[in-house]
Amino acid sequence: MRRATAIESGLFKIQAYHLLQFRQSRRAHQKRQNIIDGMYRNSAATENDTQKDKDEHLSDGFGSGSESAVVTASHFDDLTRSFIRLTNLPTCPLDRLSRYEGTLWRQACQILFTLRCLDRRKPWEKLRLR
Repeated sequence: MRRATAIESGLFKIQAYHLLQFRQSRRAHQKRQNIIDGMYRNSAATENDTQKDKDEHLSDGFGSGSESAVVTASHFDDLTRSFIRLTNLPTCPLDRLSRYEGTLWRQACQILFTLRCLDRRKPWEKLRLR
């Protein structure tokens, strides 16, 4: 059962790593695009337009306390996205893991049932031995 839990945790860890890589590459692409857009704007804009853009950027609310709420919400979104990606993989790793875990649970229940039955027999076996 510990192995099944470790496998599940590992699957989610791998998906989280892939999600992180995707986000980093997207941010890098956005930064490059912002640089290109900024260069184009600077060459086409007048001094007043540039000042307006700077003022709007400073007053649009970034850097305030609202980022922590976004981070907390995105943490749960990340887990959901990882789960969806895992369920949509063609190899169906979560389905296999679920079957494996179900088999282990059934075996554990059968062992407990057998032990209880053996424990019930003990009083009769004690009487036979006397």
